[in-house]
This record gives sequence, structure tokens and C-alpha cells, in this order.
Amino acid sequence: MYETLALIAAFIFLYSLSSGGLNRTIFSGAIIFTALGFIFGPLGLDVLKLDLEKEGLRILAEMTLALVLFIDAANANLDVLKKNVRIPSSLLLIGLPLTILLGFGFGVLIFNGLTLIEIAIIATILAPTDAALGKAVVTNESVPANIREGLSFESGLNDGICVPILFIFLALASHTGTEESTALHAILLVLEEVGIGAIVGVVLALIASWLFKKLDHYRWILETWKQLPVIALAIATFSLAQYLGGSGFIACFVGGLLFGWLVKEQKHKLLFAAEGGADTLAMITWLIFGAIVVGHTVDQMSWEPFLYAVLSLTIIRMVPVFFVLLGTKLTIYEKLFIGWFGPRGLASIVFGVIVLNEHLPGGDIIRQVVGVTIFFSVVLHGISAHPFVNTLAARIKRSE
Repeated sequence: MYETLALIAAFIFLYSLSSGGLNRTIFSGAIIFTALGFIFGPLGLDVLKLDLEKEGLRILAEMTLALVLFIDAANANLDVLKKNVRIPSSLLLIGLPLTILLGFGFGVLIFNGLTLIEIAIIATILAPTDAALGKAVVTNESVPANIREGLSFESGLNDGICVPILFIFLALASHTGTEESTALHAILLVLEEVGIGAIVGVVLALIASWLFKKLDHYRWILETWKQLPVIALAIATFSLAQYLGGSGFIACFVGGLLFGWLVKEQKHKLLFAAEGGADTLAMITWLIFGAIVVGHTVDQMSWEPFLYAVLSLTIIRMVPVFFVLLGTKLTIYEKLFIGWFGPRGLASIVFGVIVLNEHLPGGDIIRQVVGVTIFFSVVLHGISAHPFVNTLAARIKRSE
């Protein structure tokens, strides 16, 4: 255990010292830590002894995603978002269902050994985009604000929306209840997940922002402790929403938006301190992903998961996005840019672990598809972020 902890600490220490230089290259933190996990994991040098159960990986990924969603939402520019609300609303209300449907259609053509419900589960797991992997794009000011805020808002809400959809398919897979009761259960589940999540996010953000302003006014908060309120609030928001039967991801995003707006004079100092904690958790998650998931996925890979992964990151995502953005003033390259930067990551890991715990007959194939798709996304979206952003910035400059 101590050898593994020492290695993880050493990796984080060395990366933190070189993060500025690496940030200017095509190698993102996710790529580096996934590669380190694979190299030092069981199928590599077998130095990392990670006896982490599925539930442990799920909890780590959930906490990381909750923190990233809260921070990104709190950082959002609501004035820009209000003026360009059509982009995220189109992506969420039309693009997301179309992505699931297209993913299901291609899955039917590719996977002969899976049931229709299992294929629908794969399409749902891989539909939400990852706020953490998309950070290099949504925080880069070379990208127009409307595109940045649109992508950030989409990634903040689509995983929460997909949670009830996934549970509906899991209920169908277990053949519980009649079709009528399942349909009613589906509607109630969606309302419950979204409603409870939003209420928890709003209530905790109101309480926390009021407390922060009052106590900060009387100078009760030491500077050394200002790095913790956001981290604690994000985890509390996620956990309480999950406990009450809502979506913790919806709660974190809604709560983050409101908290950032209520403490906007001081939010940058608070969020800047908390981002380091989120980044550290994310790197540990990718290290474990590289050691455990990628290793076993590569070892058992067949052509069907490989083909579906490629389609998932291209046609299945990009065609619906391009379609829903046809009526906007965005250029063709900007539409393709938004379609391409829909990385799959932490949310898909969480959903994949949930499905694996159900022990479905096609569980092994589902694990392979999800694992290889996330791996491809980490690499391809990581190495393309800076070149594509630079190309977009150059095109905008020429058009001015």
C-alpha cells in the first residue's frame, strides 16, 4: 500500500511542477495519468497495487465529477449564457435524445450478441459529455464565449439527465413490472431526479452563500481555510441530493451556478483554491482508469467495441449536434468544433460501474465498449484540443 501511495504522490508532485509547460503541449493531464496507470499497472510493470473495488472507483469518479461540475458552474458567465441559451438548450433537449437514438441504431447493426435493452444502455452511458476532459476548451479564452458557455452548460446537465434514462433501461432489463407501470415509473423517476437535485442545489447554495458573506464580513474565515468551503459544499450538495433520491450531478451544477452568482465578488478566489483539489482527484481517477480499466479492455478487445467507439466519438455525436445547430449563426467549422468536443469521461465511468454491478448477460461487452470509448476520448480529445482551438481562433480572426 505504501509503495502505491508513494508512487501516486510522486506522480502528482512531478506533474504539478511541470503542469504549466505540459499545458502548452498536446499531452493533457488525463493522457499522462492514464498512460502512467497503464505502464505501472498490472499489465505493465505491475508496480501499482490497486485493489480498488468497482464501488470504490465509482465513488472516486462521482466525487471528482461533482466537484468539477460545481466549480465549472460557479465559474459560468450567466450574462453570456442568457444571450446564447439556444446552443445548450438545443444540445440538451434535441441533440442528446438524437445522440442516444443514433447510438442505439448503430449498436443494433454492430452488436449481434446483445439485447436491444443492453444496446440502449450502451448508447445512454456514452451520451453525456465530460466537463473535466473538456476543461482545456471551455476555459480557453481563444474560444468564443458563446461556444465555451454552451459546451460547459451542456456537460453540466447532460449526465444528470441521462441518470433516470439509464435507470429506466436497467429496470426494463430486469423485466420488473408491466409496460404501463414502467412508463409511469420512468416519468416519476425523471421528475424526482431533476426536481430533488435542483431543489437541493438551490437550498444549499442559498444557505452557504449567506453564511459565507456574513462570516467573511466579520473576518471569521482564515485565508488558509478559504480553499475548503467550495470543496465541502460540492460534496455535501452531491451527497444530500443522492441520499434524498435526486441527481447529485444536477444538484451540483444548479448549486454551483447559484453560488457563483451570489458570491460573485469573491468567487474567483474561492474557486481558484478549490480547483487544485478537483484536478488532483481527476488525475488519481485517470491513473486508476489506466491501470485497471484500460489494461483489461486492451487485453480482451474485439473489433465491435473498437468500431462503436470510433462511431460514438464522431458520427453518433457530431451529426445530431450539427443538425440541431443548423438554425444558428455559427459557421460550419464552429458547428463541427462543438460536435467534436464532446469528450466521454467521468460520467461514463460512473454509469459503466453502475451497469456492471447489475451483472447483465452482456456486461463484458458493455465494459469493453465503455472502456475503449473513454480511452479513445482521453487521447483524441486531449491531443486535438490546442490545435483545434488555435485553428478556430485563426478562422475567427480572419473573418473579422
